[in-house]
Order: sequence, then structure tokens, then C-alpha cells
Amino acid sequence: MKMRNVVHELWLFGLKQAYACMFGGFLLAVMILTSFWYPIEGLHRYDFLFLAAVAFQIFLLITKLETPREAIVIVVFHVVATIMELFKTSDGIGSWSYPDEFVFGIANVPLFAGFMYSAVGSYIARIWRIFNFEFSYYPSKTATIILVSLIYINFFTHHFFWDFRWVLFGLTVFMFYRTHIYFRIIKSHRHMPILLGWFLVALFIWIAENIATYTNIWIYPNQVSEWNMVPITKLSSWYLLMLLSFVLVSLVNNIRICSADESRRPEVNASSRSLHH
Repeated sequence: MKMRNVVHELWLFGLKQAYACMFGGFLLAVMILTSFWYPIEGLHRYDFLFLAAVAFQIFLLITKLETPREAIVIVVFHVVATIMELFKTSDGIGSWSYPDEFVFGIANVPLFAGFMYSAVGSYIARIWRIFNFEFSYYPSKTATIILVSLIYINFFTHHFFWDFRWVLFGLTVFMFYRTHIYFRIIKSHRHMPILLGWFLVALFIWIAENIATYTNIWIYPNQVSEWNMVPITKLSSWYLLMLLSFVLVSLVNNIRICSADESRRPEVNASSRSLHH
């Protein structure tokens, strides 16, 4: 491939990634802006973030920049995430906290918090469509649902019993070590190990988390007195959450399986090599 074509493809890859991150990028931009300048009296910052997220979602649907199916994914993520947030921020657990006041919220959790997780689900749903995902050696949906159910349960139970996240990592590697994800930038499908893809996304989420805690959106116990970088060990949690998010999105998307031979033939029509689980 000529260098010019490589640069062009990388440029398009970046543009499509940015397009897929539209909702998450909007939330992060508003968080940063309101941390330096927030002039609205009588409306708490957290409540403004909630209303801004809802308004932006309506805008995306009206302009058809987001599909109804992707909106459903966001609602599901908001519910699942809020349940976990209620537990993690409860007085008896206190994994993190929201230091500012709010009206739109439940217990210790402002309602906009669920949108931060929804941004991850929105990204996966959009990137799935934009890059026309296909897979090789993808496990059965039943097996993946069992795995992510255990991951979700462990987010709660590790506070009281043994943390078996490393067992879950082992199961993840065992199930997905052969799985490649195929993504189409222009015409041909490129591919990478899905385990690597999840790690790269988890890394970017960790970076975004550092920005969010720096802007005082939420804080961990070690950040109450002064801000400190979120430990790199949090990547393990984000990686598992990334896997959970991916499988949840897979439940509303067709998993198209690309055979090893066909994956090297971009001219083959995708519909002719798709198996719907």
C-alpha cells in the first residue's frame, strides 16, 4: 500500500472514531468547560450536565446522527450503571463520591452519572455500525452473557468476598484469544485481536476518567484533599466494564462471523458471509 493511501486511511479512521465518540466527547467538553466557568445561578452544575446530556441526545435523534437502536443502548446502560453507582456511592461502601449538590438524582447519585457509562455504550454501538464489524472465532452469545454476568456481580460482591476479577480475566483470554475484530475503513476490512482492541478503548476511558476527576465531577477517597492521578490499576476495572459494554451492545446487533479464508477477500459481499447468532 502506498504511503499516501496509508495516511488517507489513518485520517479517515481518526475521523470515524471522533464521530463515534460524539456523545462522550460532548460530555467531556461540557465537564471541562463548566469546571472553569459556570455562570448559571439557581441550577446546580450536576443538574445542568444532566439536562445538557438529555438535550444532546434529543438533538442526535432529531438530526438522525443517532439511530433509535443506539438510543435504546444508552437507556439500558443508564439503568445498569445507575444501579451500580447507587451501590458504589452508598455510605457503607464509598468507592467514590459526587462532591457537589444536585436535584436530579437518587440517593448519592446525580442522574447525569449514568450518562457517563452510556457514553461508552453509545461509542460501541456507533463504532459497530460505522466500521461494519465482523468477527472470527467469536464465542457463543450464551457464553459471553454468562461471563459478563459474573463480571457485573463481581463489581458488587468483591466488597464482601474474594475478588475474582483475575479469574474473570483468565476466562476472558480463554474465550477470546483467537477472536479477531474486522473493521472496514474504506473498502477492505482490517483486523486486530479483540483483546487488544478492548485494552486500547479501556486506556482511553482511563484517560477520560483522570480528566473527569480533575474537573471534580466525581472523586475517589484519595482525591478529597487534593487531586491525584487515578491509579493505573483502575485499567483492570475499565477493561472488564469494556467487555460488559461490548456484550450488552452485541445483544442488539448481529454478530457477523467472518471465516479465515473470506476475511482475506474484501471483494466478497459481507451479507454472503454473515452468520446471525
